[in-house]
Amino acid sequence: MSDEYNKVLPINIEDEMKKSYIDYSMSVIVGRALPDVRDGLKPVHRRILYAMSELGMTPEKPYRKCARLVGDVLGKYHPHGDTAVYDAMVRLAQDFSTRYPLVNGHGNFGSIDGDGAAAMRYTESKMSKISMELLRDINKDTVDFTLNFDETQKEPVVLPARYPNLLVNGSSGIAVGMATNIPPHNLGEVIDATVYQMENPDCHVNELMNFIKGPDFPTGGTILGKDGLKSAYLTGRGRIKVRAKVNVEEISSSKQRIVITEIPYMVNKSKLVEKIADLVKEKKIEGISDLRDESDRNGIRVAIDLKRDVNAEIILNQLYKHTQMQETFGVILLALDKNQPKVMNLKEILSKYIDHQKEVIIRRTQFDLNKAEDRAHILEGLVIALDNIDRVIKIIRASKNGEEAKVALIQEFALSEKQAQAILDMRLQRLTGLEREKIEAEYQELLLRIAELKEILASEEKIIGVIKEEITEIKEKYNDERRTSFEVDYDDISMEDLIEEEDVVITMTHVGYVKRISADTYTAQKRGGKGITALSTRDNDFVKHLFTTTTHHYILFFTNKGKVYRLKAYEIPDASRTARGTAIVNIIQLDEDEKVTTVIPIKEFSENWYLTMATKKGIIKKTDLKDYDSSRKSGLLAINLNEDDELIGVKLTDGTKEIIMGTKDGYAIRFSENDVRAVGRTAIGVRGIFLREEDEVVGMDLVDENLFVLTVSENGYGKITPESEYRLQNRGGKGIQTYKITSKTGQLVGIMVCRKDQEVMMINNQGIVIRLEISGISVMGRSTQGVRLMKLDKTEKIVTITQVISEEEIEEIEI
Repeated sequence: MSDEYNKVLPINIEDEMKKSYIDYSMSVIVGRALPDVRDGLKPVHRRILYAMSELGMTPEKPYRKCARLVGDVLGKYHPHGDTAVYDAMVRLAQDFSTRYPLVNGHGNFGSIDGDGAAAMRYTESKMSKISMELLRDINKDTVDFTLNFDETQKEPVVLPARYPNLLVNGSSGIAVGMATNIPPHNLGEVIDATVYQMENPDCHVNELMNFIKGPDFPTGGTILGKDGLKSAYLTGRGRIKVRAKVNVEEISSSKQRIVITEIPYMVNKSKLVEKIADLVKEKKIEGISDLRDESDRNGIRVAIDLKRDVNAEIILNQLYKHTQMQETFGVILLALDKNQPKVMNLKEILSKYIDHQKEVIIRRTQFDLNKAEDRAHILEGLVIALDNIDRVIKIIRASKNGEEAKVALIQEFALSEKQAQAILDMRLQRLTGLEREKIEAEYQELLLRIAELKEILASEEKIIGVIKEEITEIKEKYNDERRTSFEVDYDDISMEDLIEEEDVVITMTHVGYVKRISADTYTAQKRGGKGITALSTRDNDFVKHLFTTTTHHYILFFTNKGKVYRLKAYEIPDASRTARGTAIVNIIQLDEDEKVTTVIPIKEFSENWYLTMATKKGIIKKTDLKDYDSSRKSGLLAINLNEDDELIGVKLTDGTKEIIMGTKDGYAIRFSENDVRAVGRTAIGVRGIFLREEDEVVGMDLVDENLFVLTVSENGYGKITPESEYRLQNRGGKGIQTYKITSKTGQLVGIMVCRKDQEVMMINNQGIVIRLEISGISVMGRSTQGVRLMKLDKTEKIVTITQVISEEEIEEIEI
């Protein structure tokens, strides 16, 4: 044996595996799993229809055994299992699987309950009428043919597809690393969109959606909402909610019946009924007294009888949630374009189809033109012969054989070989006067036909006109009513869409009552006179937070546990100006020992804004406002707190503010916000002030020029100090003395930045509240004890201070 056959080629197994797997995956993608964008068919479907056409299984012929067809497809075109071919053919015949069935089945072809088709030796089939439109003109050189797997037959690469079958019947398939899921559509709507795009090539997808409303499933059902459809048609991917169609019937004055008449696409009816029965048995759905499948050949009817006084809407919502009465159809508009898998939007799919039709019409027209020209050429020769019949007869009689006669005719009358042969083949019958007239008439008709065909080939506008005319004929012949209807998806409609944006005032009291008041209450008062009572509060309660906003703005509630709850202003219950409001615990899900410490209104979660937070243990944290754009009902973690720490204050900042923090041992630190770098939402933060042993932060505020710092101690002493006495320091230091702590004053309970025209509330441990004007508090230096602000018994201590909103401020709100 020669060295040539003894060579061993070293191959990297990794490279070989990659190459082999890529080859395999492309084989699956192109040769099995994905449809072609032009005819909407996978290879197996195309081969089934072509084989039926070749076998003469056309609509006007009798049915023939499916086994005969399957054998033909396997032997000639599709070298896979017979089950794969038969199952594909069965789906093409099922009116609940295929919107416009391409196979006319005779026998048991399965059911919507999941019953399988009978064996192929029992069933019969032939082409449906509409499938003929997919193969129309295939014998006129309209598409390319290729050799089959063993190179003994030829098969079409694609079918002429005289209507957009990819969208009309849809397709689904899983390849290697990709999948397609194209829903079926209404034939008339798709054709109308195709015609519109041919007339307006630069149209937008939104314009096409005026014609194609959405999928049209063979089993009907109802599509909820339009957002998923828009996404699917604009990008090629989207999720569509499909719901069963139901009617609610009145059995009696107190009993109702739910009747299911249509179910979502590809849902097994018997399994759906079984699931409902299981839910009733497991008592996950209560209120159903009887369940019956009353479906027959006329359609689906599943009856669900409800118990007395049970609300049908509640049961329906439970069924939609727990069963396949509501399904999500994931649209993936993936198809092969020139053997390359590609996700396309609605316009791209129609554009590819229109390009295919242009090619089909051009090739068909050229084929017809060639045929017409060949026939005209022959007729020209016959006309010459008839005009010179005596000479022709003489030449033929004088010739020894046909070949000699042909040569003589060519030389005598300057004919082509084809013309001379046609004259020799002409029957004597053609010499009659009537036959001569027929030949002349046919020739003149052909000349007109040739001119017409050439005009079509010379003008794209005429080619488009031919496509429009023929596709409109298909619509008129096969179009039917839409089966799938549309409903509003109320889950996608936010209350905001239903509520007009208007100015409102939000108030929240110290105890935790919150309410929303229409701004009209205040604007009307400005015309009125003496002022109004803003709200009625219980003893020792007062307005702690008040701000103007609109119904569409967000309200952020921060709690001592480091969580933030988000509401839209319209979600806060409306109340009259004198009403107390609603307890905040009834609106947001607070834990038992959790309380709101800060309320911040914002219009949107904008860039370049921050939430700056301080904790009891001296931590300061700054996070981008946009990081809190979440609507979790159970609250969102605003700051990650250590076990013994609490969130004491939050401020909305823009990166340029100055911050002051004060501690119970009488120390304060003032530093720039720039010293605090922005961190993530769940981060702990950094040290704002270095705390001495057992010290803790009692307040954090934003400080600016010409303001005062109010400090109050637990024994009722306090003072205000000009902000200028607090020099700017670096974050994380021990700070400077802000209050001289003695046994007489007790420790600090609060620190806040204020103006002289504001008011402050002080609350003691007995719940007694004193309200003071800031202007009445002495201005003193940092290292002083302050003056008595509130008389207390030996057992009483001040526990908190807070700025209060005065009635005058409420009246002066600028709306």
